[in-house]
Amino acid sequence: MAAETTPSGALRLILVAHDRQLLDVECDEVQVPGSQGVLGILPGHTPLIAALKVGEVMIRQGRSERYLALAEGFVEVADDVVTVLTDSAEHPEEIDVEAARREAREAEEELMAAVDAGWVDAQAKLERATARIQVAERGLGHGLSERGG
Repeated sequence: MAAETTPSGALRLILVAHDRQLLDVECDEVQVPGSQGVLGILPGHTPLIAALKVGEVMIRQGRSERYLALAEGFVEVADDVVTVLTDSAEHPEEIDVEAARREAREAEEELMAAVDAGWVDAQAKLERATARIQVAERGLGHGLSERGG
């Protein structure tokens, strides 16, 4: 994944879902939900490729933070460019909080009755709904400036 590098001291975040590019921004810090825990990425980070799990992506520009809900995917860090590839991601304003709460309640009910593979599916559904609720509840403010082009 070759991408244009950033000015000294900044990161470039490119976030792409299977159906669209959600972000192409310069920022100071990115946190992603790695499969083994949260990965904090700052300028000068060691190159890496890692699997991502369902959760929140945090993007910090100065004192402003922005969050997106993220499905599973992968992250690559190279030359201060952070590329996130995911099945889906949502900005807070795209999330229907009431629908996400209903999904969480349904998943909790399924978990109580589930066995084997059904439990795994219900747990994944609950994690996705919870991440969407958390991102939506963080608010809609704090926009990020997009890169031109």
